[in-house]
Amino acid sequence: METKDLLKKVRKIEIKTRRLSDHIFSGEYHTSFKGRGMTFSEVRQYQYGDDIRAIDWNVTARYNEAHVKVFEEERELTMMLMVDISGSESFGTKNQLKSEIVTEIAATMAFSATQNNDKIGLILFSDQIELYIPPKKGKSHVLRIIRELIEFQPKSNKTDLSQALKFLSGTQKKKAIVFVISDFMVNDDYEKTLKIASKKHDVTGIRVFDIREEKIPNIGMVEMEDAETGEILVVDTSSKKARMNYEKHYQEKVNYFKDIFSKCGSGTVNTRVDESYVTKLLSYFKSR
Repeated sequence: METKDLLKKVRKIEIKTRRLSDHIFSGEYHTSFKGRGMTFSEVRQYQYGDDIRAIDWNVTARYNEAHVKVFEEERELTMMLMVDISGSESFGTKNQLKSEIVTEIAATMAFSATQNNDKIGLILFSDQIELYIPPKKGKSHVLRIIRELIEFQPKSNKTDLSQALKFLSGTQKKKAIVFVISDFMVNDDYEKTLKIASKKHDVTGIRVFDIREEKIPNIGMVEMEDAETGEILVVDTSSKKARMNYEKHYQEKVNYFKDIFSKCGSGTVNTRVDESYVTKLLSYFKSR
């Protein structure tokens, strides 16, 4: 992509998503996530009304008098955006590709974090880590993230979410607000790595999908290509059994996403490319 065209795209996304983050998401993001992390401050003598769960038994035993640990809110948080850039994201039938919606959501969340003076980092993944940008603050940093979301070309079309979550846990030692943005049409079992990541971080899965992925219309014999493997199959869509098998396979992937995220104590958002992701995200933030 020419530099001039790239800058135009970046500017267009900045204008749209910054307006959303400034006027809609900023307050909701602050309410939902600010101050959820706590850091140790000091130890002091126990006072009537203190939570007994905060008692420091080692110090209490040393001085033979009850002492409690005092914590304070972490005012500065870190947001990590984990974005799926595999082949299946380059699909769309309603004016926009899934990848374009993914970029808008990621940019909106990044600007919301910036409004609260938080750090933002980025992990672009397929079945490997395609790009890692460590967390930093500032508008220029956010604009770099948006540029990468627009123009980065992955080396692989396949997906491995488990590897991406493992990388997150290995690199991000401090508690972070993590948004995993993907269609979650993956073949790997990511329960174990999600469980590990969710114990340390506040993880939310944002599933972006297209209406044509849910069901196959009855249009006769059709050539279909797997965007991740390149395999081409001829499918008889007039066959009720073929349509039912496809829908069953699709729904299994969706149910796995919902069940595993719920089991690991992580949140989920589902938004179709022709729906308002603004409404979906606001509803999610308010429900936290």
